[in-house]
Amino acid sequence: MIIVKEACPHDVEMISLFQQKMALESENLKLDADTVRRGVSAVFTEPLKGRYYVAEIDGKITGSLLTTYEWSDWRNGMILWIQSVYIVPQYRKKGVFRHLYRHIRNMVDDNPDLHGIRLYVDRANKRAINVYSRFGLNGNHYQLFEWMKHP
Repeated sequence: MIIVKEACPHDVEMISLFQQKMALESENLKLDADTVRRGVSAVFTEPLKGRYYVAEIDGKITGSLLTTYEWSDWRNGMILWIQSVYIVPQYRKKGVFRHLYRHIRNMVDDNPDLHGIRLYVDRANKRAINVYSRFGLNGNHYQLFEWMKHP
């Protein structure tokens, strides 16, 4: 049985490890462990940054994701962004992401102040694109542009 719940500070180390693995797997990027740990911890000390959710099977964390907020003046409400999705490889294709996504979707459906869900994905990550498409998410409407300072 897969249980989804809001993460707690006790989960920082596991989520930090997940983020490092995800970056290496999806973008071949080795992240600084201390920087990631501080970044994950900041979500728990400054709740306006977002919220982590974890999926557990038999008490073991098998996946996580982060939601962050975007204010929509067009809708007079918040959009939740799903970020930092990671599912432990041996638990992929076993419904872990489906449960995480359903949890977020239900939150949006049940809260009149929440108006939608967005996420971004690296165009080369075809596996993730296929998964997200199966859940009715699409990349047809907007194209994401960004500028990032290099560390």
